[in-house]
Amino acid sequence: MAVFVDTGIFVAMHNADDEFHLRSKDLVERALKGDFGRIFTSDYVVDEAITTALVRTKRHDLALDLGRYIIESPRITKVWVGEDAFKKAWGKFRVFKDKPLSFTDCTSIALVEMSGIKQIMSFDCGFDGLVPRIC
Repeated sequence: MAVFVDTGIFVAMHNADDEFHLRSKDLVERALKGDFGRIFTSDYVVDEAITTALVRTKRHDLALDLGRYIIESPRITKVWVGEDAFKKAWGKFRVFKDKPLSFTDCTSIALVEMSGIKQIMSFDCGFDGLVPRIC
């Protein structure tokens, strides 16, 4: 069993003003206890999370802390978007016209499919119907 963690979970966990702050803290604590299996995220999610945290809070220190948390955690496996995942994500982005998914979201779906991960931890309903979502 494994779970892929999306951007919004990390951002909300590090921003006390976020409406999902408490829920994200609970979900990450459960994940770290092993409730969902091994924890994965991607380099694109790390990029998006750090950037989103900086833009939303205007606090470089908070964005830096978030980046350190994800990057330095030995319990969060970082997966890199390579050429195959990039091409698969681009194909998905082109056809998901009715879904509110960013290109980063499409790379996450591609990596989940390619890695055999069965669930994503996300507050983003755009994943619904594509991959089981823990929220």
